[in-house]
Amino acid sequence: MTGWIHRALSRRTVRALRGKKVVVVESPNEKLVYAVKFAISIILCLSGLEVASMALIHTWNSEVFAAVSGLIGTVTGIIVGQKA
Repeated sequence: MTGWIHRALSRRTVRALRGKKVVVVESPNEKLVYAVKFAISIILCLSGLEVASMALIHTWNSEVFAAVSGLIGTVTGIIVGQKA
């Protein structure tokens, strides 16, 4: 799971060096990769909790949905902010 997260958070820049184009890849901080991995796993756990709530209790839990929405926004903001 870390491979695609690491690639998504890496920056790629193209520089001209002596007439040749060189692609420079800047790796993200490992703490950032672990934080994104943790947030994605929490999103999956909360989504499973929401599905279980709907299947067993037959009700929509708005608090769990709000937490999932907030975490999705956070992860998206991290990935978009890291690319800029």
